[in-house]
Amino acid sequence: MSIVASQVILHPYVSQALKYGGTNLGRDKLYRTVQYFSRFLAWYLQSRGQNLEATRWTALKNHLALARKLMRLGKPVEHLQAALRVAQTAGDIGEQLATIGRQIGYFGYLAYDTVVWANAVKIINLKPSTSQKVTRVSNQFWLSGILFSIVHGLLKAGRLATDAKKLRFSDDQGEKDLADETQRELKQLTLQKMRADVRYQFIVDVLDIWIPASNLGLVNVNDGIVGLAGLTSSIMGMRAQWIAVNGSK
Repeated sequence: MSIVASQVILHPYVSQALKYGGTNLGRDKLYRTVQYFSRFLAWYLQSRGQNLEATRWTALKNHLALARKLMRLGKPVEHLQAALRVAQTAGDIGEQLATIGRQIGYFGYLAYDTVVWANAVKIINLKPSTSQKVTRVSNQFWLSGILFSIVHGLLKAGRLATDAKKLRFSDDQGEKDLADETQRELKQLTLQKMRADVRYQFIVDVLDIWIPASNLGLVNVNDGIVGLAGLTSSIMGMRAQWIAVNGSK
């Protein structure tokens, strides 16, 4: 029995899960996944008339949302630092501006979100009308950050496609030197990975944009669609963070 327990507890997957959960971003992605699953399930149960069960899942969603706000304290400064670093580096001007816009958007979103959290836990007491305005501005910054991220993805995808085309053209010209051929293959692999990463983030952004757009009343979709969009992008975010922590295997 002890041998079986040891094999389970010391299993590599358990160790990888603990390593993943040991990161703040990993826990946030996990909580976000459960939060949006709860949002979808609460909508589904309510549409079936099971209001009591829906209330329980809604409460879980709200508690996780509040917990995630606490976990993100200090994040606005990280995004502001990232914007300043990008402004100080050389690169494609369009991509630079889009990245700076994205970082400023997320800075504003998380800064106002901190005020929302402080009001929710009664550190400060805002009037209901003021609280609604703060929440609305927070969502406006969030939406702008995602829009800038989408623009950045499109610009970067275009640049990488051009680079890949130039590389293929150079591959068709001149003599086939072994060293040059190896170098070109490495560049092709690097470009393929970068293009795949851009496409992946683009899908995440397209899914996420429905959340602030719905919160602002810009689109008329129910909580089921918003919950599914958030759940899918959260799972994709969890996968990306898992690979970043534990590798692709």
